[in-house]
Amino acid sequence: MSNNDILQALADMSHYMGDPNRGYAILGEGNTSARLDKDTIYIKASGTSLGTMTRDDFLPVSISRVTQVLENPNATDDDVRDCLRASLCNANEKRLPSVETMLHALLYAYPEYNFIAHTHPVACNGLLCSVNAREAMSGRLCPDHVVMMGRASVFVPYVDPGLVLAREVRDRVRRFVEEEHEPPKAIMLENHGLFALGATAKAVMNITAMAEKMAHVVIGAYSAGGPQFMTQQDVDRIATRPDEKYRQQEIG
Repeated sequence: MSNNDILQALADMSHYMGDPNRGYAILGEGNTSARLDKDTIYIKASGTSLGTMTRDDFLPVSISRVTQVLENPNATDDDVRDCLRASLCNANEKRLPSVETMLHALLYAYPEYNFIAHTHPVACNGLLCSVNAREAMSGRLCPDHVVMMGRASVFVPYVDPGLVLAREVRDRVRRFVEEEHEPPKAIMLENHGLFALGATAKAVMNITAMAEKMAHVVIGAYSAGGPQFMTQQDVDRIATRPDEKYRQQEIG
């Protein structure tokens, strides 16, 4: 894709996520990004709204520069702000990128990802803010759940957004990849929200939509006595069936 096509896809994805009728993100909630090249991403400018983003509201940021602070155990809030400023590819840019820029940037270490969206969907957050958050996100409920979101998601207990969260997600995603032999399609943040990750903007939109639908299903299942998750054998079967792989590719 050309830079122009990447920006347009990112803007369209952001408008989808920020549509108030979907309830994924309102006001200044959430953030989106896209890979430009090996060391550069476009990411939402802090304080902008996903539903009304223009192409100028995405700031090019250096991955290597913004992730340097992750290795500083004594980094302060001021250090983080300075790092975000220094990571901007345009030295004349006055705005700052999203507070979650470090988290987005480190996830692009996985070549499978070209687009990422972080949102706060109403039903997902209803579960993530509940006493049953970990259990509710622990399994798969039906074949389409597996097809769109993979065999499992990463669950992250609540930690401070920004630098602390970036480090926690980095470590948990590494463990997930070691165990599952593939990167996750979704990261569930307790008391916070959802990260959807994919090769295309369409894939990220589909993952977010499925996560929200399944959250509604789980809420309904709890009202009927509790969710009946698929067995690991059945999940693995769906995840490896050629016809389901084909359907996944066709859906996007």
